[in-house]
Amino acid sequence: MSLAPATPHAPLLELVGVSKSYGTFHALRDVALTLEAGELVCLVGPSGCGKSTLLRIIAGLTPVTAGTVHYRGAPFTGVNPHTAIVFQTFALFPWLTVIENVDVALKARGLDPATRQAHATQLVRLVGLAGFEAAYPRELSGGMRQKVGFARALAVEPELLCLDEPFSALDVLSAEALRGELLELWLNRSMPTQAILMVTHNIEEAVELADRIVIMGNDPGRIVSELRIDLRHPRNRKDTAFQALVDRVYATLTGRALSEADRMGTAAGAAGTIRRLPVIRLEAMGGLTETVLADNGRSDLPRLAKALGHEPRALLPLVEASEWLGFARAEQGDLVLLELGKTYAGAGIQVRKELIAGRILRLPLIRWIYEKLQNDDNQRIDRSFFVEALRSEFGGETDDQIDTVIDWGRYAELFGYDKDSDELYLES
Repeated sequence: MSLAPATPHAPLLELVGVSKSYGTFHALRDVALTLEAGELVCLVGPSGCGKSTLLRIIAGLTPVTAGTVHYRGAPFTGVNPHTAIVFQTFALFPWLTVIENVDVALKARGLDPATRQAHATQLVRLVGLAGFEAAYPRELSGGMRQKVGFARALAVEPELLCLDEPFSALDVLSAEALRGELLELWLNRSMPTQAILMVTHNIEEAVELADRIVIMGNDPGRIVSELRIDLRHPRNRKDTAFQALVDRVYATLTGRALSEADRMGTAAGAAGTIRRLPVIRLEAMGGLTETVLADNGRSDLPRLAKALGHEPRALLPLVEASEWLGFARAEQGDLVLLELGKTYAGAGIQVRKELIAGRILRLPLIRWIYEKLQNDDNQRIDRSFFVEALRSEFGGETDDQIDTVIDWGRYAELFGYDKDSDELYLES
């Protein structure tokens, strides 16, 4: 193994143009990835896209065919002594007790027996297995065996902890409990690990745990997208913002991200600008969809404007908003109601609010404001903060845009506005 001196202020890990081939089969091609200290990053992607291969390359267990792996700014070859892996299978020595399985890793560090015994006992307690030190793997449940794997990995005090689907072999309740314990250890900084890189097929698991999700594609394995998760811990899987992030990852994995981005406005945001929201009141969306539904799902725009009491030009922002929300599509001078729009037209007020909430959280501007409020200690932020932050994007239209955001957020019951304090706040 060769590990050059670290470079100050360099990323903890950096992959540059990493490729891996087995004969004519290309497992990975031109992978670029950076991991900073303090990050918990999840790798998701279809089976066979090279996630586990990438993990083994990072740990130094598998050599690259091309490219370089840098650790703390310096390239390395061979096994990285600052990295440990927990595999999806328990990989314990069945003839050794819990304490002896952990001691194996400590013995490899060259520690004396007394120090090893004390440290192994401390680690077993850290992962919640106090009282089971003398038990053999066959006497433990799946979740308990995986805890032993965590303790053994932590015994080498890795700066980088790599997890290869560590919860996939467990039942749902055991996986949930162990996932919570790992997150608690990480957030409380109860372990020496500087960063965690985890492979998972479970999108909700990734959104629940990660600071950043790296999405991979296959044929050959490559990184296709990255998504930063700004929701504060603990994260609620039933929260609308949580579900919106799950949807975004799923859309990327299934190849639907581009059309969704174009429809919801993220495509322009990726180019450096946030698209302006149509300045309309969402209460008007009910009348629009109901009228088109009564017209067999397709209405001529001039006739629709007249039915709603609008000038044709004044109807256009409402039509634009209906397209953004995925409720309708303008087509050859008509407005055609889509399935989601039909559902909205026939729904009660609370279901309408929930549908709107799920859709508008896909809009970059509203998602950004919602996540800012989520991460604020008081979940209240002065309106002037958002005005100043967005002035370079919207110029003289900034106040109109903020007013529209407030109106949409209040309708969807995502966030409210306190006129007395001039603050936006998160709805309970």
